Amino acid sequence: MVRIGAFFFGVIILLTSSSVFAGDKPNIIVMVADDLGWADVGFHGNQIIETPSLDRIAAEGTQLNRFYTTPICSPTRAALMTGRDPIRLGVAYSTIMPWHNNGIHPEETFLPELFAGAGYQTAMVGKWHLGHAQQTYHPNARGFEHFYGHLHTEVGFFPPFASLGGKDFQRNGVSIDDQGYESYLLADEVSRYIRERDADKPFFIYMPFIAPHTPLDAPEDLKAKYADMEDDRGKSRSKMADNTRFMAKVTRRESARPMYAAVVDGMDQSIGRVLDTLDAEGLTDNTIVLFFSDNGGAVYAIGGADNAPLRGGKGDTFEGGIRVVATMRWPEKIAAGGKVDSIMSVMDVFPTLLAAAGIEPETRHRLDGRNLLPAIVEGERIAREDLLFFIAESPFKNTVNVTAFNDEWKLVQRIETGFTSVEVSNFLFDINADPNEYQNLALEHPDVVAELADEIRHWRNLYPVAGTRSELMPPPGWRAPLDWADYPLQNDALQGEASGGMPPENAIRMLDWQYGENGRLIYNCEPYRWAGGGLCKNQ
Repeated sequence: MVRIGAFFFGVIILLTSSSVFAGDKPNIIVMVADDLGWADVGFHGNQIIETPSLDRIAAEGTQLNRFYTTPICSPTRAALMTGRDPIRLGVAYSTIMPWHNNGIHPEETFLPELFAGAGYQTAMVGKWHLGHAQQTYHPNARGFEHFYGHLHTEVGFFPPFASLGGKDFQRNGVSIDDQGYESYLLADEVSRYIRERDADKPFFIYMPFIAPHTPLDAPEDLKAKYADMEDDRGKSRSKMADNTRFMAKVTRRESARPMYAAVVDGMDQSIGRVLDTLDAEGLTDNTIVLFFSDNGGAVYAIGGADNAPLRGGKGDTFEGGIRVVATMRWPEKIAAGGKVDSIMSVMDVFPTLLAAAGIEPETRHRLDGRNLLPAIVEGERIAREDLLFFIAESPFKNTVNVTAFNDEWKLVQRIETGFTSVEVSNFLFDINADPNEYQNLALEHPDVVAELADEIRHWRNLYPVAGTRSELMPPPGWRAPLDWADYPLQNDALQGEASGGMPPENAIRMLDWQYGENGRLIYNCEPYRWAGGGLCKNQ
């Protein structure tokens, strides 16, 4: 009888401790918009597009006022999932296209892997865009126990959801035919997952929308709501984007602004459904809700976004392309109505969320992100002396936009390469005094330009030789599958290790050194400066 009593006492202790664990550890939901404009939310002053749910998160939490991402999609998602600089991962210059067979190296540690290892339930609902050709790149292979969504971008807002004609909507590798508006479907799935969760475990949910990415579409009631909205945006000060808007006016094309507004409204309503579910389940106080856009708003003609007063937009490395709408709520820990002015990047999300959950960031490679939790929770000012770098080569091959910046200076370079020429345009800003980038100080401070340009050059040397580059079209004759859920090669059809490439193994280090600025043959190679681009100092 004593043994039986001890057994039941032990069971009670175990159950109690698991409940305490679930209560102590915060639940986490990371919501990511796709191409949301800086000026297109209520808490940034927008009076026309209704975003009460996002405004609620900001009012009940804090605004991350200087939150930076890469200028384009896949690199931001790679940085979020790994806490590492996309330049190291081979996904920096451009997005992963449907005809690409690359993804993020399986030896990289993904954020949900660490949460799952710490006892969290993990789910992803929405857009992946981090590899689709092999099962090793699939969300279910990267720490997500549950995946509901699509592998690609631009699958459409209404069924049949498809990429290049191939069906692209699945649940854990199995194709599905769920009907409805995409943003609402994601909200319904996240809400269902929360309601049906194991209440004895905390959860980590990643909810990346396709809204408000092009091609834009919305339910009829939202279209009608914004049908008479005027497009009163000023110039974006991004030359190519403004040219597209000028041509659209000349040819009398309808403005994308009203439809864009409808899509943003629909996304906000979806976020509201999830917030309501947290309220109904009594989870609001100890759930971290982090929201940000994957890059600046698409200000070109068909995009419809507005980043004013920031300069530029998606694809640019001016502030409008990389400084994004971001807010975070955690009622138990974060005071309501705050604003964080410390520079925070998407790479910082990884260590920051782990710190919030009390999880050690035990990763296979060194993180590039920093823990910004003290700035968010305690209001501590965290300086940024080391440089942040971002780059994009999209949509035009050999037209590269790149930046290096910290709390003091920001250099933007536009590098246009022709068959027999290279043209480099330098823009230097005192980013604190001139956050909207009106005054180019490059001619006044050539020494600063030269120093930052050299840092950019060294940073670009980190890129793997076969990393993504801008490609708007597939290889001639390439065909998309009928169903993308069937596309990834399964693990049992793959070699056990990553391929070594064509050079003999004993020649790779020498070849890597000789390649110099053409890219890294050795993965995760950070070259010594004095070695002319070779000899990895971190291996």
